[in-house]
Amino acid sequence: MRRFSDLTEQQILALAISNEEDDNRIYHGFAEGLRERYPNSAKVFEEMAAEESRHRTMLFDLYRQKFGEYLPLIRRQDVKGFIKHKPIWLMRPLGLEEVRKYAATMEYEAERFYRRAAETTRDASIRKLLLELADIEAGHETLAGKLGEKILTPDKRAAEDETERRMFVLQYVQPGLAGLMDGSVSTLAPLFAAAFATHNTWETFLVGLAASVGAGISMGFAEALSDDGSLTGRGTPWLRGMVCGLMTTVGGIGHTLPYLIPQFFLATAVAVAVVVVELVVISYIRTRYMDTPFLHAAFQVMVGGALVFLAGILIGSS
Repeated sequence: MRRFSDLTEQQILALAISNEEDDNRIYHGFAEGLRERYPNSAKVFEEMAAEESRHRTMLFDLYRQKFGEYLPLIRRQDVKGFIKHKPIWLMRPLGLEEVRKYAATMEYEAERFYRRAAETTRDASIRKLLLELADIEAGHETLAGKLGEKILTPDKRAAEDETERRMFVLQYVQPGLAGLMDGSVSTLAPLFAAAFATHNTWETFLVGLAASVGAGISMGFAEALSDDGSLTGRGTPWLRGMVCGLMTTVGGIGHTLPYLIPQFFLATAVAVAVVVVELVVISYIRTRYMDTPFLHAAFQVMVGGALVFLAGILIGSS
């Protein structure tokens, strides 16, 4: 790899041309990834890709004037410490806000590159073009805003924001909520059965820990294997499985941790209080994201939790 400070003016221009080509393809990748769900935002990124193509033409025209037709192959990965981008444009489905933030970071890094490149060159015409491109990159946020105002009317933006909210619910909230409900409710019976059967807080803690971790692993695999996301748009299966499994474990660990308290009845009282808090949180999430009335959601969750809780006590006391 070469250090940036060791590059010649010819290599700097070649690197700038390569960088604009890459950014053009990235924006086209964003446009393709967003087209199905966010067609208007896809048009904005198509315009941004066209702008990068114009920059590439400006750079190449100057390059030919200075160095001829031969363009050496030098890319960002060939230069130590140069701009590196994670290939999120290859992921499907793309998140709208994530893409917008990624694009803003790209423009900021490109501006810094052009300003630093301008400082290293002695040719006045090259320095002038590099500084001009730096100013253009600095103004891309304004350009994106103008394109957004032109293409994304308030109604269209609201529709895309609603689509983004639904995708967030499908990819994160639903698997996370399913895991939290399972972890909070299904582990109640083994935990309190062990508690009232042994009256030993440490053994109860071990049973609760095993139930929570086991349920997390089981729910994680079940969620990941249930749907690959290709048709439903629910996201990658490993991500959903990880969210579901983690939240399942969290839901069970919450009321297991109090049994680290040596006093049995105090630990049980704290565990019951934690269960109530967990069920209230689940009810709130269902109200917030699933449009379920809070009292209705609370009644459903509380009844289910109470039945499992009583089953555990009865089995443990028998």
